[in-house]
Formats: sequence, C-alpha cells, structure tokens
Amino acid sequence: AKGYAQKEGVDFEESFAPVARLEAIRFFIAYAAHKSFTIYQMDVKTAFLYSPLKEEVYVNQPDGFVDPYHPDKVYRLKKPLYGLKQAPKAWYDELSKFLLSKGFSKDIIHMGLWYPKDTGFELTAFLDSDHTGC
Repeated sequence: AKGYAQKEGVDFEESFAPVARLEAIRFFIAYAAHKSFTIYQMDVKTAFLYSPLKEEVYVNQPDGFVDPYHPDKVYRLKKPLYGLKQAPKAWYDELSKFLLSKGFSKDIIHMGLWYPKDTGFELTAFLDSDHTGC
C-alpha cells in the first residue's frame, strides 16, 4: 500500500489509535492472578482489512496482477490495507462502535481500555495496535 509515501493532511487526516499502556496491562494481569481469574487472549490478524475508509484512497495495480487491457488503471480502496497510515485509526473507530453497541465504555485515562457498564469487575478488553508502527 506504500503507506511510507503518504503525507499527513494530503493522503490522510488521522493515524492515531490508542493502546493500553504496559502498566495497565501488568496491573490487570496481577489483579486477575490475585483473584484466580482466567484470562483469554486473541489476535485478529486481518483486523485492519474490515473497517471502512473515510478518505478516498487509490492504489496502483500490484505487480503480477496488472490488467493487460488496462495497465494504467488505478483502484479505489473501500477498506484499508496493511501499511496505510490510517488503517489503525479506521480499525479502532470500527471496534469502538461495536464495543459501545455492546454496552462497553472507554476508560478516560487509558483510551485503549474498555469496561463493561454496571459491573464490579472493571477491565474486560484492551486494544493494542501499537505493533503497526502508527
């Protein structure tokens, strides 16, 4: 996707996606161990590929897949590709809508932490898109 060639304000507006701080994760694990809670972890490897893009993004045809009848055509992306600067933010926005619809609320200080409303146990999920290099 050549995200390295994108320029802020021209090709994208926002690339920020909040993540849970390491201290918050350590606290959660220590608390869960103290209470003998079971912790489940998952990773959605294709997460960034499912959120809608706000901006119009066009890409060249990938090498090896060039249409011989239309070699100069470019394609408009409907969903992000890995490498786009706005992919982490688009995924976070989509995940936020889903979690809010399921009754979760964001932590005010640690925006990557999500809490279920009206429960005794606070931390249920956290988002970490820091590995994307955003």
